[in-house]
Amino acid sequence: MNGTVETNAAMRALTMRLDDETFAIDAESVREILEVVPITRVPSASDAVFGLINVRGSVVPLADFRVLFNMDRRPATEDTRIVVVEVQQNGERLIAGVLADKVYEVVDLEGSSREPVPRVGMRWPAELVLGIARRNDTFVIIPNVQNIFATLAAA
Repeated sequence: MNGTVETNAAMRALTMRLDDETFAIDAESVREILEVVPITRVPSASDAVFGLINVRGSVVPLADFRVLFNMDRRPATEDTRIVVVEVQQNGERLIAGVLADKVYEVVDLEGSSREPVPRVGMRWPAELVLGIARRNDTFVIIPNVQNIFATLAAA
């Protein structure tokens, strides 16, 4: 995904829950979904990227979007999952894990259901959100995964 929402194109997306909100990330960027695995804490790491996990023999940073979206961090439950995503950063492939309170399903978000981020009334930093979609009378937040990981890499 680039930095804009194409409102006329459908988006195949993995939906997941963080706190009481539904988020959707581009399904093409999702490599796999894991149950919670052992996490190696990194001393002095940011709260948003607080540890490393082993994914098929590779060391992968683990991000907690709850921190970025100003939500309280919670302990893992039986529904908690790690969504392993692949994004491009400075022309290189970055593999990272993202904690999700619950993973729902892959859905098609029609372009007509998506809107740009409102300039007022948002409780999250606008640069972290690509857009808002409506699905089954629920708002679905589409995070800007590219910007999120670019921000985290610069920190």
